[in-house]
Amino acid sequence: MSEMPRIAINFTFHSGIKRHLFANVRLSGSWNAAGQYSNQWAELPMTPVPDETGCDAFSVAVQFDASQVGGTFQWGVVADMVGAPNSWVVVTEVPDENSYQRYRSFVLPASGSRQDYWFATGRRFGAQKYFLPDAASPSIRFTVWAPHAKGVEVVFGTPAGYIADDGTGVDPTAPVVPLVSQGGGVWESDPAGSFSDYMNRPYMYRIANEQCTPVYKVDIYSRDQAGRGAINPGGAHFSGSYLDVDGIVSCSLVADPDQVTQDFNDVGVVKQTLVPAEQFWANEYTPGRTPPLHLTDLVIYELHVGSLGYPSTAAGSFADAIAFVDTLTDLGVNAVELLPVLEFDGNLQWGYGTSLFFCLQSSAGGANQLKHFVRACHQRGIAVIIDVVYNHFATADNERSEWGYDSDPAVAPQNNVWNWYEGQPADYPGNSNGGYLNNGSSGYTPRFSEENVRQMFTSSAAVLLDDFHIDGLRVDLTDAIHQNNSLNANGAGVGRANLFGTKFLRELARTVKMVNPSAFLIAEDHTGWGAMTQPLDEGGIGFDAVWYADFYHHLIGDGNYGDNYAKLLKYAGYGLPGPLHMDYLAGALLATQFNKIVYHENHDEAGNEAATGRTIGTAVNGAALVGDTRKYAEARCRFVFGVSALSAGTPMFLMGEEIGAAKPFRYNDFFLNKEDLIGDRTGVGQYLFRFYQDLIHLVTTKPAARSRSIDVIYHHNDNRVIAFTRSSPTQELLLLASLNDTPFDHGYFIGTDPWRLPAGGWQEVFNSDAAIYRGDNVGNGGATLAVTGGQIDAVIPAHGFVIFEKVT
Repeated sequence: MSEMPRIAINFTFHSGIKRHLFANVRLSGSWNAAGQYSNQWAELPMTPVPDETGCDAFSVAVQFDASQVGGTFQWGVVADMVGAPNSWVVVTEVPDENSYQRYRSFVLPASGSRQDYWFATGRRFGAQKYFLPDAASPSIRFTVWAPHAKGVEVVFGTPAGYIADDGTGVDPTAPVVPLVSQGGGVWESDPAGSFSDYMNRPYMYRIANEQCTPVYKVDIYSRDQAGRGAINPGGAHFSGSYLDVDGIVSCSLVADPDQVTQDFNDVGVVKQTLVPAEQFWANEYTPGRTPPLHLTDLVIYELHVGSLGYPSTAAGSFADAIAFVDTLTDLGVNAVELLPVLEFDGNLQWGYGTSLFFCLQSSAGGANQLKHFVRACHQRGIAVIIDVVYNHFATADNERSEWGYDSDPAVAPQNNVWNWYEGQPADYPGNSNGGYLNNGSSGYTPRFSEENVRQMFTSSAAVLLDDFHIDGLRVDLTDAIHQNNSLNANGAGVGRANLFGTKFLRELARTVKMVNPSAFLIAEDHTGWGAMTQPLDEGGIGFDAVWYADFYHHLIGDGNYGDNYAKLLKYAGYGLPGPLHMDYLAGALLATQFNKIVYHENHDEAGNEAATGRTIGTAVNGAALVGDTRKYAEARCRFVFGVSALSAGTPMFLMGEEIGAAKPFRYNDFFLNKEDLIGDRTGVGQYLFRFYQDLIHLVTTKPAARSRSIDVIYHHNDNRVIAFTRSSPTQELLLLASLNDTPFDHGYFIGTDPWRLPAGGWQEVFNSDAAIYRGDNVGNGGATLAVTGGQIDAVIPAHGFVIFEKVT
């Protein structure tokens, strides 16, 4: 009896990133040793193999019984990771919005084939190095996802860096590189020559779209863009310089992510001082001064690069940012959170109009200068967090990127492949845009039901961690991804989109934590959904923390918000007597122990939202900041930062708070309202700067201030007083704070349960009203006060606070 024919399937797991994450890699699949379907999954070791990308890859061939042809099989990959043996390393979930499962599926063909899984695709798509077996140096290969395209080819641009809709700007001397469909909407070129020969060359994809119309598109996976300016020619002829054209509509540039410029100022299209990335990062850290690894240890400075460079009204750059690192170091913060710096439309904006998620803003200095900034921060013990926008694409100047990438959205909006479109145009008579989804961001919802869309975002995150050594991500408005999706036509909710958005957030969290388990993953989420910070293995989304906006509304309270918030600084700023809702603040403080980022000012609430302004202005109801008025304003500013910094959350504040920045911070005119952050620290802002320095030092050196333990032991609305303790196994702190306009200079009696305020000697270790901060020096003089029976009698300054530490 003859043996049944066998069908060989070759399985390959591609890491797609440079760092070596995976060991002891095994294939797991729904078959048995005979190559037949089985509910008892087989496991086979995978062999390390040379990968086309130069990254780690692992492969094994499985022989299937030919009787199984047409059957569906599932598979995945198990590997050992540092601290996590036997991890299931397929991060992508199945295409069912209601399922959390993570496996790959295929139908067994009649002849041999291959199955591939990419952990990250940042080195698969785009203009990438292609390592041929036994070749001395890499070739180049172009790969793009364009599922509705009829044809794709790469054309190369002239030094102007822009190609018009009619093809003007294409270099007529450069050969066109054709791409061939590989199935699944993926188009690839053959190896097109030496990668080094293509370095820095401007290129675009010329796509014959679904309607057979040629369109010029940037590379969504571009690592660099030619344009350095803000001009969008709108498809017309452009005779200017690449220095003037908007990067987001310009040609992409072939760039090598494995090299970095040694000279920070080497920013031309052709780089002169490239060195291997390993050499560049070799002195990244200073012994004994490494950035913190735990969220509880952070004090975060929210920085918009474009707002640096005072007094110029041009957008600030990474050159301005690296010049600012010494100020950050002197201030004492140990983390900086950058507003979005991935390629966005124009150059005078906050950055929330991102469309190219692997490319750093070219007008700000590009990828190499950001790497210099990150290294400079790390050398000084400062972690770098980047704000990323995954809830929409740029709405302006997006015609060359995701919008209508391979199909005309005016003809077939349902095939506008990067954007979610619900149903068919016929479902929305007279409104072909009715099927797009709004989500509370400033653009339409991405098509999260497409695996390639989700994986583009997760791979961007992997690249930021792997190639740029970023320490964490702050993900913009996650409500828009998992809750707020609604039809553009009538506002009806689209639950399926919410579920796919939730799927994406889980995949993002898995990817980030596998690439770097210590990376910080922070959500701007205002839903109160506990699952956001619930661990993945407990059915949660897996983020480390969420922004806590309610804390801000209780503590500050400017803006048009309801009376369910305390609005303490706003009402104190009126200068009128009367009670304040310290009880509301008490509840907010207790909630800070649950994975919260707390702030007394952020980019949205400093003049951008209606009726908001900078903290120092709110502190005195917008009065002129001169004489005693500024003194009162600074005292109240010290109060709010003290309460925020000593809460159980991770404190963050917006650039400029440390010097009393007073000008509005708005998305559309920030460049006209820059402040002298460096000069004012020794001028008008010197007293606040010193206060911030000292309090940040206390918070970062006192274990109790970095714990999640907090107990509000007292609050009194009429007297505007609140008291709370912070504790760790080795230390106990007590903060007594008042927003009263007069001090309790003869003492203020507080009593609570003895177990909540232990008996012993408590020494005053900080006074916000100290003379060195231009205060009135009302306090306890550093004295040690006796606590008995849960009672203390201490001096509390006007609109200020004192901190005690238990010493006996």
